[in-house]
Amino acid sequence: MKITLGGLAAGVGFGAGTSLINALSSPYGELGMPLVGTVWGKAAKVLSLLMDAGWSWAALAVVVGWLAGTWARGALVGALTLFAATGAYYVTDAFVWGAGTDMVWWWVVGLPLGLGLGVVGAAIRRPGVIGFLAALTVPVGAAAQMVVLPPRPHFTVTPAIILAEVIVWTAAALGAGWAAYRFWVASRATEAA
Repeated sequence: MKITLGGLAAGVGFGAGTSLINALSSPYGELGMPLVGTVWGKAAKVLSLLMDAGWSWAALAVVVGWLAGTWARGALVGALTLFAATGAYYVTDAFVWGAGTDMVWWWVVGLPLGLGLGVVGAAIRRPGVIGFLAALTVPVGAAAQMVVLPPRPHFTVTPAIILAEVIVWTAAALGAGWAAYRFWVASRATEAA
């Protein structure tokens, strides 16, 4: 029950936070206009590029699935977290921008993805190849998104875009390195036993 409520709270916080950061990073909205050219506006742009990416939403479901512990709880909490994040994102968007919503469509997409990603998160706890592959899911997903759909909302490459890309590539490399190290240590322990 605690992990379910925690997942819902994490989802609401992440979804609302992502929408708010997007509004703060945009020079076209009431919230973002005063921040144009300031360090806060630039920081909001980097955060927006990081948070409003598919891999970061996937990482949210994987993390809560990992915290849930079992595959069944991981699936449930992963789906509920993405459901809550999507609802909070679009409610905040409607409040901040007066924007329309694709919420129902993203709920339909997010439900099976949340179930699967929650299971992946719970599988990280498993030793061996299954845990190793599960631990690689977010780093490989982030790297794949950087290749296929990098965070470049326009043709001009800005320092914020470069910084966001460096952060993602660094985090993906560190995450993959952690997964490989963990797998290597577990393999050595199994061989020694």
